[in-house]
Amino acid sequence: MTTHYISSEPLTLDLIQTLLEQPHQLALSNDSRRKIEICRSYLDQKALKSEAPIYGVTTGFGSLCNKNISFEELGRLQENLVMSHACSTGDELAPELVRLMLLLKAHALSMGHSGAQTSTIERILDFYNYDILPVVYDRGSLGASGDLAPLANLFLPLIGKGEVNYQGKKQPAAGVLKQLGLQAVKLQSKEGLALLNGTQFMSAHGVLALFKSDRLLKLANKISALSLEAFDGCIDPFDERLHALRPQQGQIETAAEMRNLLKGSELIAHAKPHVQDPYSFRCIPQVHGAVKDSVRYVNRIVLIEINSVTDNPMVFPEDDAVISGGNFHGQPLALAYDFLAIALSQLGNISERRTAQLILGLRGLPEYLIAQSGLNSGFMIPQYVAAALVNQNKTYSHPVSVDSIVSSNGQEDHVSMGGNAATKLLKVIDNVERILAIELMNAAQALEFRRPEKSSPILEAFFYEFRKVVPYLPEDRILYEDMQKAIDFVKNTAV
Repeated sequence: MTTHYISSEPLTLDLIQTLLEQPHQLALSNDSRRKIEICRSYLDQKALKSEAPIYGVTTGFGSLCNKNISFEELGRLQENLVMSHACSTGDELAPELVRLMLLLKAHALSMGHSGAQTSTIERILDFYNYDILPVVYDRGSLGASGDLAPLANLFLPLIGKGEVNYQGKKQPAAGVLKQLGLQAVKLQSKEGLALLNGTQFMSAHGVLALFKSDRLLKLANKISALSLEAFDGCIDPFDERLHALRPQQGQIETAAEMRNLLKGSELIAHAKPHVQDPYSFRCIPQVHGAVKDSVRYVNRIVLIEINSVTDNPMVFPEDDAVISGGNFHGQPLALAYDFLAIALSQLGNISERRTAQLILGLRGLPEYLIAQSGLNSGFMIPQYVAAALVNQNKTYSHPVSVDSIVSSNGQEDHVSMGGNAATKLLKVIDNVERILAIELMNAAQALEFRRPEKSSPILEAFFYEFRKVVPYLPEDRILYEDMQKAIDFVKNTAV
């Protein structure tokens, strides 16, 4: 099995995707190990000799920062922190999110400014390598002092407490550690804060959202091109000259992709009796392109975040300094995720409008895309479902980052709510996948009525792959089964 060495070299989304999709063992690089040990040694000496209190090292936390803790109790202080803060609630996180959180936290700690022990980081890597996935829930983070509650649940098993999912079974962490011959970590000064302060819950959601967003954009273009063909749409709105006059990068790229998807189509080439199409077809480059530009912006923010140190305080051995600040505050992510939720919702909005146009009985298509409408309802209700999902996304697109609720008895008086921005972003994406699946069902059905003319080779191949899982609808049948097959296709087909 290939080994990837955690180091101070930047993470990229391509690297993370490779690590998640292909079996890798994670290990610390020699350079990271050296930085970690220098930082830890310095902090131990600082805690022993310093007469002045050091926040989170020799003091309590949050509003308890004025409570001094004796040197002998520093380890217990950190263990108490992890136990008391493990308060995430709601639904269990998906395994890929837990793996991402472990990877991102190990990477951040490896930079040598957090004061963690080498053995603590190695145990995090053991959890990743053995696929020991702590039970973490999706609600409870304010995204301010980092993702305190979910990160505490993530790292309870390091100290032999809490639960993990291991070999398909939820079980006590202590039993799994014993089974594998792994010792529970004995936390030293500041380590609890190093583990719990940080934005890895938010960041993991953002990484996963970006993977899905890139896929959604490619699928939205392909599905909308199929809808355009089925609607007997025009090629003119994708003309390169038109977009050169408004050089928005995403718009230009989307128009080019649409031209490529439609290249060689008999349907797009024949003369049209209509002058132009509704906006949901005509403005695909402008809408999909704006979403693409939004994804590109969020990508930049997330890449910066996953290669940052976001706990507190920061340790600088070379400067003999321990500096308390606010790198754990999730405002950059909260704003970006709210923005991305709004942008991706637009993919759903415009998709549902194309679906609606296809079932109206326009341009030679039968009403609801079914023979003998009246006796058959055809594709009437899938559009209802798409409309309901679009409406739900509008509620999810309300920005949570405009809110802040005071916590820690007034010490933490402004919070980002980035944890909620992160979780609702994935809900928006899930809905958009379903909305696009419904459009694909309609587009494929409508294309049947354009035969014997053919679309482009690319779109015909896409249509053929879809027809392997969802057949033509000659008369009413149970449609939720078709919808689920279409959703699975959208989620899993190669793009």
